[in-house]
Amino acid sequence: MRALIQSLQALPLIGALFRPRFIKFGIVGASGVVVNLAVLYVGQEYLFTEVAQQTLRLNLSLALAIFVATISNFFWNRRWTWLDRKQHRSVPVLIQFGQYSLACWVGIAVQFGLTNLFALFLHYMLANLIAVVIASLFNFVANDFWTFGRLKINRAARQTPPNA
Repeated sequence: MRALIQSLQALPLIGALFRPRFIKFGIVGASGVVVNLAVLYVGQEYLFTEVAQQTLRLNLSLALAIFVATISNFFWNRRWTWLDRKQHRSVPVLIQFGQYSLACWVGIAVQFGLTNLFALFLHYMLANLIAVVIASLFNFVANDFWTFGRLKINRAARQTPPNA
């Protein structure tokens, strides 16, 4: 089994799935799914019940759910998943949250679109859960490289002379 995992780790994309950082990201993401689904449910069943048009009610609930889950995920990813990246701490939190949010927008757009598509065939909660899983991979790569500094680390390594 160990040999199989080591050979899978040699493949760049699959290898990332077995790294501790991705596992942490997955745990934070799973907590974000719980937040997302809870807020989506509260929005659909309590907050926006006066909205007669079902599609509008779903979209309002989705927007709120995505917003709250994004804030939760940013906080936990910053405090746990990428805590070891010292470079990202020099960026003001609001700017970094802006980077995080922008990096997540493609994933959010995918999640939003797929939830609406899947909700035509599935219960809205299951549709949203499937859409969240699909959007997660892009979010990890974008945030690992841009928001939390792998690009900065790689750039600094290229600019620093070997004997410095």
